[in-house]
Amino acid sequence: MNDDARKSCGRHLRRIEGQVRGLQKMVEEDRYCIDVVTQIQAVRAALRRVEDEVLADHVSHCVDAAIRSGDEGEQRAKVSELVAVLGRRTR
Repeated sequence: MNDDARKSCGRHLRRIEGQVRGLQKMVEEDRYCIDVVTQIQAVRAALRRVEDEVLADHVSHCVDAAIRSGDEGEQRAKVSELVAVLGRRTR
């Protein structure tokens, strides 16, 4: 990953870590279920944003490098990796 993406993802993940700790506290305090679910959805959305940032960085560096290399085997491998990881994404 490039430095900017790494730093950005790190910041987002630390914030998400705090959100998850808050969720744990909400469960321990027996907070209203819908409030807990709402916070879970917020964490999932934040994780999706980090995932999108990592994937965008991967495409702009790793996949781009494979394309520029002219190595068809590496190009196919990078495309296969992307297809596999995108196939596992949940909405």
